[in-house]
Amino acid sequence: MLRSSNPILSKKDAFTPAAPQYGSPPGAYGADPYRQQGYQGYPGGPGGYAPVEAPEGRMTFDDVVTKTAITMAVLIASAALAWMFVPAGLYFPALVLSALVGFGVVLLVAVRRNISPGLVLVYAAIEGVFIGMISKYFETYYEGIVVQAAIGTFAAAGVTLAAYKFFNIRVTPKFQKIVIISTIAFALAMLVNFVFALLGVATPLRAGITGPVGLLAIGVSLLGAVLAVLNLVLDFDYIEQGVAMGAPATESWRGAFGLTVTMVWLYIEILRLLSYIRR
Repeated sequence: MLRSSNPILSKKDAFTPAAPQYGSPPGAYGADPYRQQGYQGYPGGPGGYAPVEAPEGRMTFDDVVTKTAITMAVLIASAALAWMFVPAGLYFPALVLSALVGFGVVLLVAVRRNISPGLVLVYAAIEGVFIGMISKYFETYYEGIVVQAAIGTFAAAGVTLAAYKFFNIRVTPKFQKIVIISTIAFALAMLVNFVFALLGVATPLRAGITGPVGLLAIGVSLLGAVLAVLNLVLDFDYIEQGVAMGAPATESWRGAFGLTVTMVWLYIEILRLLSYIRR
């Protein structure tokens, strides 16, 4: 099975084929992950077998789109509430706490064998607080930047999806390896930068919300946005493979969660990049 650099979609047993129903022949779900797994259940279909579905049904693209819309709606609603009702004195504590808790929820989902819709929505609500607070900070100094970043995020995601579908983009192992290694390297660099920031040591990799900004900081944010877009391509391909393999319908929540994580990353990078350009 294809692997994704997204922490949600890269789970070892994510998007495995739906379990065969009673009466399916042994070995129906063989070692080849790219065969038409859904057509190996019982005599009558292509190759002698007809489609087999798990009792709860199979994941579809419509399911993933619907669950993603629900997750994003919860995130946006939570962000709006945090924006309007969190007092100014609690902006920073709410920002840090929601970031830490949201990261913890991501790790929790990543290690769980079965996806929990409730946990997905909890993550969306917590991450919404984070998005609301960081957006409030940037909007205070750069009026209108949040709307621009939101439009840019959805536009980038939409163009990426359209390009993936209409230009029939195929993710090769080499492309996948380059994106994954680059993403891991970027994440490690940002982690080191965060540790230095906590110690009061400024680095040229990231600039503050205000003040001078160098070309390196702009390049790093641009690289982050490009990597987020490339991760969207991996996510789209991974979800497509899950649908083709006949993953259980509940896995649509995992796909929605993975896309939401990547979209949040893309939004933050675009928000930061726009603030740099305005200076």
